[in-house]
Amino acid sequence: MGHWWHENIAEPGKLPLLLALAAFVLTFAITRTITRMIRAGKGPFRNITPGGVHIHHVVPGVVLSVVGGFGAVASGRHGVAAGVFAVIFGVGAGLVLDEFALILHLDDVYWTEEGRQSVEVVVLTASLVLLVLAGFSPLGVDDVTDEEQQGRLGLIATYVVNFCFVLICLFKGKLRMAVLGTLVPFVALVGAIRLARPTSLWARRFYPHRHRARSRAMLRAYHHDVRWAGPRRKFQDLIGGAPDRVPLPPAGKS
Repeated sequence: MGHWWHENIAEPGKLPLLLALAAFVLTFAITRTITRMIRAGKGPFRNITPGGVHIHHVVPGVVLSVVGGFGAVASGRHGVAAGVFAVIFGVGAGLVLDEFALILHLDDVYWTEEGRQSVEVVVLTASLVLLVLAGFSPLGVDDVTDEEQQGRLGLIATYVVNFCFVLICLFKGKLRMAVLGTLVPFVALVGAIRLARPTSLWARRFYPHRHRARSRAMLRAYHHDVRWAGPRRKFQDLIGGAPDRVPLPPAGKS
């Protein structure tokens, strides 16, 4: 265990990244626990509203992210300072991304359906950092051999090909696969080969006169959403809390 830790974490300088990830996940978990208690009216916690203004936790999160980010860049990958600033950055990032939906919509959508986007971004971010800790490198550069690393042409070609797969995934409306594909090129390759989402730019550009492809894309998207929407919502509710239910309008009113 000690040899593995030294070879895979300490020597490559990944300890600050590991500390940042741990602080990020722990901060998100604690923050969600506190906000759920506030919503339920339990515990000693309350919203901070000086002068009637609700201070969202994204505000201290931004400050901590800036301090931790600049401090981490200045301190390098080794030493106590690097670890301290990594923890500060992880805490700040956890607070910021917990309210990602608020930043995106410029509205307090924390406990609405749109607020699920914050949970999804946090899970995706944690997954990407875990992949980096596991040894994956952006755009598949970790798959380049020693001979290819010595030749700039091979290195550039690897970047370009994998980046094209990621772009195709984006144009096909597969954001999650595109993001994961930056670290695992095979994911981007699968997304680039498969049919596009029916509402994507790719489908609007290439499927207007391909009725069979458009029908297959719509059918596949429907089956995918039916299969995974329920489990995804349950997972998001488990870690982030269920959104508030929107009351139905009174009968007879539009």
